[in-house]
Amino acid sequence: MSLDTVDIAGTTPERVQPFAELGLKPDEYQRIREILGRRPTSSELAMYSVMWSEHCSYKSSKVHLRQFGDKAPKSEALLVGIGENAGVVDVGQGYAVTFKIESHNHPSFVEPYQGAATGVGGIVRDILTMGARPIAVMDPLRFGAADAPDTRRVLTGIVAGIGGYGNCLGLPNIGGEVVFDETYAGNPLVNALCVGVMRHDQIKLAKASGAGNLVVLFGAKTGGDGIGGVSVLASETFGAGGSTKRPSVQVGDPFTEKVLIECSLEIFAEDLVVGIQDLGGAGLSCATSELASAGTGGMRVALDDVPLRDPSLSPEEILMSESQERMCAIVEPSKIARFLEICKKWDVTATVIGEVTDGVRLVITWHGQTIVDVPPRTVAHEGPVYSRPFSKPDYVDRVNAEKLTIPMPKTAAEVRSAVLQLMSSPNMADKSWVTSQYDKYVQGNTIQSQPEDSGMVRIDETTQLGIAISTDANAPWSYLNPYEGAKLALAEAARNIATAGAKPLAVTNCLNFGSPEDPGVMWQFAETVRGLADGCLEMGLPVTGGNVSFYNQTGDVAILPTPVIGVLGVIQDVRTRTPMAFDRPGLDLYLLGETRNDLAGSEWAYMHHQRGGIAPQSDLQHEMRLIDALLEGQSIFEAAHDLSQGGLAASLSEMALRHNIGATVLLEGEIAVELLSETPGRVVVAIDKGDAHALQSIAQKYDIAITKIGVTGGTTLSINDAEIALDDLRSAFVDTIPRLFG
Repeated sequence: MSLDTVDIAGTTPERVQPFAELGLKPDEYQRIREILGRRPTSSELAMYSVMWSEHCSYKSSKVHLRQFGDKAPKSEALLVGIGENAGVVDVGQGYAVTFKIESHNHPSFVEPYQGAATGVGGIVRDILTMGARPIAVMDPLRFGAADAPDTRRVLTGIVAGIGGYGNCLGLPNIGGEVVFDETYAGNPLVNALCVGVMRHDQIKLAKASGAGNLVVLFGAKTGGDGIGGVSVLASETFGAGGSTKRPSVQVGDPFTEKVLIECSLEIFAEDLVVGIQDLGGAGLSCATSELASAGTGGMRVALDDVPLRDPSLSPEEILMSESQERMCAIVEPSKIARFLEICKKWDVTATVIGEVTDGVRLVITWHGQTIVDVPPRTVAHEGPVYSRPFSKPDYVDRVNAEKLTIPMPKTAAEVRSAVLQLMSSPNMADKSWVTSQYDKYVQGNTIQSQPEDSGMVRIDETTQLGIAISTDANAPWSYLNPYEGAKLALAEAARNIATAGAKPLAVTNCLNFGSPEDPGVMWQFAETVRGLADGCLEMGLPVTGGNVSFYNQTGDVAILPTPVIGVLGVIQDVRTRTPMAFDRPGLDLYLLGETRNDLAGSEWAYMHHQRGGIAPQSDLQHEMRLIDALLEGQSIFEAAHDLSQGGLAASLSEMALRHNIGATVLLEGEIAVELLSETPGRVVVAIDKGDAHALQSIAQKYDIAITKIGVTGGTTLSINDAEIALDDLRSAFVDTIPRLFG
């Protein structure tokens, strides 16, 4: 078949094109024809198909995501907000920090190792393109039932991919989650977060400006892997028999990316680029159209100048390829020699493939013939926007009305058994088998990582300035009430920052849901966004960016609504951070916050196969006062640990096992509720006996309920009349995951 050029497209309007196979709806295809005034060429069709996919265009979510801008709180710390590759915040002392979380869910089910590995690589490049040095990663993960046959394949591959890529890059993995639920079978969630640091004057943006400036592609050569990859795969629901579309998953090379990072940072240091964009989802289609769309003119690209690993690739395949470790820069002609010199020094392939023009079109040629001639904004920023119908699904009222019939421990023997059963469950059990495969301490600036409430890294070795990050989601609560679930996840992530002594500053998010074509799923999403926007406004925390992942669904079974919320905070001196666990006997233990009968959506309820009831109601004013109290009391806290999944039983167990120091705890009220309830807004703190008055004063100042619950010491965790030997507790805690996956 002859090359499909613009001229040919204009004279053969009747040619049948495979738009449906590329994921475009008939009305979307018709709109493309109206934009161009003709049928698209095959290359143009390829570009529009990947750029108008759900993953790249946010066509089902845009109308809701606008709330993050409409309700944005005033923030002096925010330097770059939504719309760039990642948000940037001011953390003081002239430093800026950029962070973002994205998903690589569907590729990680098809090919777990490479799907997860390239998910890490992609988010790292997003941070790099802002001009920052990446300094740490995190990975919140969700899997199907822990004992399900396919979970072993998926989990072991994903964990190996995250560790293999991140470790080779030399980036510490400082946090995340591993959660199991049967709804994630066939739809694992691999959400990857990266954080980077730079000076204020080093921030870079994704735009192509200045007619005559050169378009330079540098990094790995373009291959046939990932053609249509995440951009198409992440926009489709998996059928009962697997993926309805299985394009090649991207293949990563962390050593190439490591060199690309160092090369890019040297280029940035010499101020050699006008704009820069990484090649992730939608590859060259995305990079060229977004750079041109955000710039001041047009762009002309010679596609046959793109360095290829596979010379047999067609123009359409080159445009759609999602080969990893590639960047696209806009460089002034006067600086191109130095740019190429630095690339040669690092043995990074760099090729001039085009230039910025004073026109308004993105023009791409192939051996001298024009195969793309489009208005770039129509590709990158003016795709379809759907106000999809949404309605409250029938299940909500039904499950909210359900009465929990969970067995509640009463006797000492029952309490002991319940704690051991809880801590040996896959969701609560020790995840060291997973996290030991990640390098936590490379670069030498990790202050804390898993299993602490948040990850923390030092960013200035002289002043000891540092940042803390936490990612959290409680999908069972979001299932019961997505509006409250989002606010509760936000509160928990912020609280986990504050327990370490860091002040929350900003938010990123990865919103994971089923099919947006299901009105019930769309209602979950709309309520989640509304809740998160309202919560961020109330807490004064701006949303800096994030990701939406739809179509996490097998047949008509969607995952639980899972909004993963990341909160970044700043700590002036990392040496003053508050650890999670007490490290000596003789300390007094206090519970900050009130405990209510909040078992709906709890781990104890899930263990007993119950998912009904009413989710807890958020109280963000209380959360903000608690955060202030934690920050003010930092100097007297020997340890502070958030209460969340598993309630007080889990928090006490984790604190005791960390340094093998027991505790004697006396609880009033119904012991099962005190131990297993997951009421939000609570923290256990350990202090010296002499600091009791100071703690009482802080609690009174911020109107926080406070209860002395025990003292540290011994070789058992004693709760009222129940005694649990730490050796028995440790065995229950550490044996589960290696038994399942080791």
